[in-house]
Formats: sequence, structure tokens, C-alpha cells
Amino acid sequence: MFTAAWWWASALVVIDLAIRVLAIIFVPRNRKPTSGMAWLLAIFLIPYAGVLAFLLIGSPKLPRKRREVQQEITEFMRSVSAEERLEQTHEGNPAWFNSLVDMNSTYGGLPMLAGNSGRLLGDYAGTIKTMADAVDAATNYVHVQFYILSSDESTKVFFAALERAVARGVHVNVMMDHWASRGKPYYAHTKDRLEAMGASWTLMLPLQPLKGKFQRPDLRNHRKILVIDGTVGYMGSLNMISRDYNVSKNIKRGLLWKELVVELRGPGVAALDAVFISDWYSETGEVIIEGVRREEMVTNDASLARLSDALIDHQAEEGTMLTQVVPSGPGFERENNLRLFLGLIHAAQKRIVITSPYFVPDESLMYAVTSAVARGVPVDLFVSEIGDQALVYHAQRSYYEQLLRAGVNIYLYPAPYILHAKHFTIDDETALIGSSNMDMRSFGLNMEVSMLVRDADFVAQMRAVEDEYREVSRLLTLEEWLKQPLRSTVLDNLARLTSALQ
Repeated sequence: MFTAAWWWASALVVIDLAIRVLAIIFVPRNRKPTSGMAWLLAIFLIPYAGVLAFLLIGSPKLPRKRREVQQEITEFMRSVSAEERLEQTHEGNPAWFNSLVDMNSTYGGLPMLAGNSGRLLGDYAGTIKTMADAVDAATNYVHVQFYILSSDESTKVFFAALERAVARGVHVNVMMDHWASRGKPYYAHTKDRLEAMGASWTLMLPLQPLKGKFQRPDLRNHRKILVIDGTVGYMGSLNMISRDYNVSKNIKRGLLWKELVVELRGPGVAALDAVFISDWYSETGEVIIEGVRREEMVTNDASLARLSDALIDHQAEEGTMLTQVVPSGPGFERENNLRLFLGLIHAAQKRIVITSPYFVPDESLMYAVTSAVARGVPVDLFVSEIGDQALVYHAQRSYYEQLLRAGVNIYLYPAPYILHAKHFTIDDETALIGSSNMDMRSFGLNMEVSMLVRDADFVAQMRAVEDEYREVSRLLTLEEWLKQPLRSTVLDNLARLTSALQ
């Protein structure tokens, strides 16, 4: 005679078997093999917790409606690209570079634009002051977009400039990522200050299920953009917050973030602005129209048709740089940034220098980097000696042995600094800078923005920055690395498994 306990045990066995069979059917579908295997491993080892986690964060895409909006935006931006500049921007470039530009335009919708100038800003407080000065010079509008935005002691000069801009009739539009900003001190104060000054502001990718706004919680808008009057723009790695992020554990450890931002002038600023305008449209349904009176700046007519072909504006040329802004993220069908990174690394013939605070590559990127060394191209990788995020830090370390054996030069930027800059150069004339890390999160889960640059003078600026990193960094050797204790190796490789859960 079967007891109640027997029936319960049998039911659990059947449920467990059903979970495993259904997981094999549904988890790998349209997913990278590494990601699929990681999820299957989690579900098979811890079935109930694994299924719950998969249901919560298993989808690496934004909701369908949001992806449809992104497709509309991409098609629109592609339709207003400056076709007459195509010959000018492609002439004289190697074929591989032009093919990458065409790929970026296909996936991201934005063109390569000529006649730009760029200045690199590496001093943390100095960069914030430079941005504040640019806001003080605004006459029409200011577009502010940061992953983390905080009104604190370090950023008071910037917020004061925003207040002065609003007071003199300049329209100020502000976006900040909901989850990233709300987790930091002064979040409520920051919102109150934006409201009090009269700025127009909105949260990016808000987690507000009661308002019908919800997606996978760790799909975030990681972009950092500032545009003033369409004539000057800033992009890079810096969040608008104190250098220690106002986090007690960072303060206790004495951690300080090291950043790099580019100040851009010329026609490419409008392409950077297009990313801001499209994100504002995605979040609010409002279209921001440039170059008009303040009271006409924002319309509730939720149609991109309200924008004219002046979106990709032909500002007066400011320099010799060719620039192409490349948006990426879960709203796109393809990993725009990863494809660009791979293309650049495979094309390099003389030298590759990569700076990434979180270097957690997928197989394709590892093959590209290690193959470059095998082809005779030196590869330097700058990373932080210490980490601020334990899982990512240990996942990154799990790749060091393979990279060192392949011949990659790994430079450890010294404590107490977190080298948070995100950029790389290849050969003598090509560079890339932006918000994107070289990790699987930035490739698939974060909305990022990168800028491809073709210009020898700008690359020389980047090389000078890289040389500064090299002077203070320590070269990691394979002999030193192989002395790591077993517990560190185990922890690193366990963390590596979690990095594939996308």
C-alpha cells in the first residue's frame, strides 16, 4: 500500500525530471552554447532555484515592444544618414575599415562622419569641471545621460551649472539608469534637485511593475553622454558621481576610479545626440526636436517622423577625425559592439592595446586576441590590480593563464585605483572609446555606446594615455601567476561559470 510520503516523493521525482527535460528543450533555443550550458548546469544542480532564476533573468532581450521601438529608431536613423558624406568618409581608408563602417551603419543606423576633433580628458574632477563649463556656455539645450547620476559634493559644480542653465531658459533633459542610480546614496536628493531646478528628467529602464514598466532587472542602460547645443559632446566611462561612488566599502578600502572621456566637436556630435534622442523617445514616447525654441523642444507626438533630416547635422568641420557612433545593447538583434571589437582585432597588423576594467570575453573574443599574438601582433591588456565587484573580478582572473600562455602582455593598474576607462587602439590610426566593457554583460545585457575613430593624431593622444598607464602598472608574468593558491584558481573558475548566465 502506497503511503502519502511515497506519493509526495514520486511527485517530486516526476517534477524534477520534467524540469530537466523542459530545460533541455527550451533553454538552449537561440542562445549561445556557453550560455545555454551554464543555465542547464545551474538548473540540473539546483533545479528549483535554477528555474526561478531563469524565469527572472533568463531572457537577455528587452520586451518585444521595446525592441520594436529600437528597430523603428534604427531604421529612422539609417534613413536620415548623410549619404553624400559616404564617399568622403570612405576615401583613402583601407577596405577592412570601410567594411566595418558599413556593418556598423547596418546594425546601429548611424554613419561615419568627417571633420571632427577630439580631446581626451583623464582627470576626474577636472573632467566634471570641464563638463560644467560647457553647460554654462549652453544657449539652447543640454542633454544629460548617465548610468549613475548623483548630486553629491564632487558633482555640485555640474548640478549648479544645470541650475543656471535652466534659469536662463536653456532646456535641460536628463536621464539616469533607475537601478544603478537608486542603489547609491543621494538618489532621492538627486531627483528632488532635478525637480526643483525645473529640468525635464526621466529614469532609464525603470523597474516599476505597478506602472507596467518591467524587464529583466539586470538589463541596464550603461551609456554616459552629455551634449550641449549639438556643438560639443562628451562620452566615455565616467559616471556623474563621487570618485569613490559614495559607497562605504569603497571608502573603507580607499578605492578611487580612474576614467577617460572624450570631448567631441564637429558633425559627429549630432550622431551622439541621436543616441540620446532615441533613448528619450524609448523611455517617454516624446520626440526632442533640435534647433528650435525651448517651448517647442519636446513634443508628445510619439512619432519619429517629427524629426527632419537635420538629425545627423552637418555642423562646421572642426578637425580631421572620422568618427562613427555605435549604439549597442539588448534592444538590438545583434551584439553590435562585440562584432565591431572582433573586426578591429582581426584587422590589426602592428599593435593592439586594450583597456577594460572588466575583461570577461566570450570564446570569439578570446580567439581573436590570442590569434592576433600568434599572427605576430603584440597585444597589451590593461586591467586593475584589484576589483570592486567580486564575481566579475574573479571571472576575469580565470582568463589570465590562457592569455599569458598565448603571449598577451597583462598590465595591472595599481591599487587603490579602479581603472574604469574603456578604450582600445589598433595600429597607428584607429581607436575606439566609449562605455562598453569587454565582457559578456556589455555585449549582451547593457545598452552601451562606442565611438570608432580614424585619425592618427587622436590615436597619438590615446597612445600617450596608454603610456601613462604602462609607467605606473605592473607587468604580470606567467611564472608569478602559476604561484596562485589552489583556492584562488577554484574561485576564479566558479565565477567564470556565472559570467555565461545570459
